[in-house]
Amino acid sequence: MSGGLSPADLEAVTAQLSRPARGVVGVAHRCPCGLPDVVETAPRLDDGTPFPTTYYLTCPRACAAVGTLESEGVMREMTTRLAEDQQLAAAHRAAHDDYLRRRALLGDVPELAGVSAGGMPERVKCLHALVGHALAAGPGTNLLGDEALVALPDWWAAGRCVPGTGGEATAPEREGR
Repeated sequence: MSGGLSPADLEAVTAQLSRPARGVVGVAHRCPCGLPDVVETAPRLDDGTPFPTTYYLTCPRACAAVGTLESEGVMREMTTRLAEDQQLAAAHRAAHDDYLRRRALLGDVPELAGVSAGGMPERVKCLHALVGHALAAGPGTNLLGDEALVALPDWWAAGRCVPGTGGEATAPEREGR
């Protein structure tokens, strides 16, 4: 489950998204710079809309880097590998099941029954969702998300994506990716 959500965190996420954050219930992962880079969202937004993306990647630099991977055809290659590699397909299904379990802790939304995110469990449709899940759940939970993380540059190396906003990382959060 996620960590808390301070007013400074909410301010940072709003700045990262360039719009008000919706349905955020906590910070699921912090960037080594200290800001949230993945938030945990409620499975139903305040207006009643079902929202399947529990782990939402918010850092614009991370999002851009993942978008570059997507544009390079990584999702298509991963989907092909899922069809050819039964162990990888089983791991992807396990990631799907983990996602559903974690979302169920936040509430039951019948419209989302069996629907996770990112195309799981049959394909790779959104690498952003897989990376968000991998960061939130930790290494080994979403293997394709982990694989994408290894391919990404250090998006935090240039400093905070939204300077002057709150949120400070603890030592373990700075060290972990």
